[in-house]
Amino acid sequence: MRLVAGVDSSTQACKILICDAVTGEVARSGRADHPHGTEVNPNAWWQALESAIAAAGGLEDVAAVGVAAQQHGLVCLDEDGRVVRDALLWNDTRSAPSADDLVSELGASAWAERTGSVPLAAFTVAKLRWLAESEPASLDRAAAVCLPHDWLTWRLRGHTDPTQLTTDRSDASGTGYLDIRTGAWLPDLVQLACGRSDLLLPEVLAPDATIDGPSGVLVSAGLGDNAAAMLGLPGDGALVSLGTSGVITTSHPSPLADPTGTVAGFADGAGTWLPLVCLLNGARVLDRTAGLLGVDHDRFSELALSAPPGAEGVTVLPYLDGERTPDLPRSTGSFLGLTTENATAANLARATVESVLCGLAVGLNRLRGLGCVVDSVRLVGGAAASPAVQRIAPRVLGVPVEVPSPAEHAALGAARQAAWSISGTPEPPRWPAGATATFHGPQDAWIVERHVESQHLHRHR
Repeated sequence: MRLVAGVDSSTQACKILICDAVTGEVARSGRADHPHGTEVNPNAWWQALESAIAAAGGLEDVAAVGVAAQQHGLVCLDEDGRVVRDALLWNDTRSAPSADDLVSELGASAWAERTGSVPLAAFTVAKLRWLAESEPASLDRAAAVCLPHDWLTWRLRGHTDPTQLTTDRSDASGTGYLDIRTGAWLPDLVQLACGRSDLLLPEVLAPDATIDGPSGVLVSAGLGDNAAAMLGLPGDGALVSLGTSGVITTSHPSPLADPTGTVAGFADGAGTWLPLVCLLNGARVLDRTAGLLGVDHDRFSELALSAPPGAEGVTVLPYLDGERTPDLPRSTGSFLGLTTENATAANLARATVESVLCGLAVGLNRLRGLGCVVDSVRLVGGAAASPAVQRIAPRVLGVPVEVPSPAEHAALGAARQAAWSISGTPEPPRWPAGATATFHGPQDAWIVERHVESQHLHRHR
């Protein structure tokens, strides 16, 4: 049996799967937690990776390893490869005004046409502008800029020289300064962001590339976590992920540009494209409301399912940490439409589930408006196990919802890329998809319409 490893260095933890390169069967695994926060010393990621590898029994019998990680973010290194400051993560919203300024200076349509996306607070380009304005001394010390998975791949290969940094097109397409069509860096946009034309950027590798790793283990190009999840879940249909964030994405044969900024026109991990809508507030909104009601997840789900569709007029705007889509980084959450009759635990639970799904439904509609065909979705992430989410999702999204067997799909995708990199084949190996449960339901489009109306009022209040 030839083994490969896939790493998922997410916001919350580092997970690694050791898999059969031919079948994808998981032989062993490991995990280690990450510190909380919106800025983290990258060395914490490395320590977690070392711990996860040890828990999985090491890499001595592994032929290749792939690293997936949280997208966006900003890791700055000096000329000797030392970290300049703690990494700014995708969910750090201090760069929101910087993103607004960049959009004003170049125009939303120009950004979308050149990079596939309109800058938001999460994007690396906005964080570069924030660094230039807020910590110019840190920018002065920086010789290179990279992403979380770039830095981990570089460390895994044993390098300290920043000229050896590499990345891949999927993660690079979330920086805000990659040409979405050619896959080449756009140094003029880096210059616009921070006034520096000399910053070293990683080499962009092909999806099936291999590079030398530790003790003879090959390392694949790696990829962003959303591209990895898509690669780790073979099959048709769009992907909905409900974890720390909420994501809806689908494969597309050509690059897309959305000047409204709702859809980010990312590249995928297999040579095509991955138009994507990301919500900042995902499963954590369900966690917080369950805590507010004083119930566990099982009881929260029971309460939500006991209430009627639309929660008797209760609407939740779930912007607990600001929001990315819609672009409301300084917003807060709200319960709307409460009366003495409808202010029940069941309605609050139902409205919370519907609110997160409504944000994804808006994203789905925009994907369709750009020409994407979405006839069904595959639901993954921590909240995918919730019976309430499973049963309410088809009614809000208006399509059948398939729930695969629980798995670490991003780590599986990274492992599948690693297997591809040593296979010599033009496409990733065909790993069988696991069992799925499919949920159907009549569409309650009016719930989404009410959510959008409440959203507009929230924007202008």
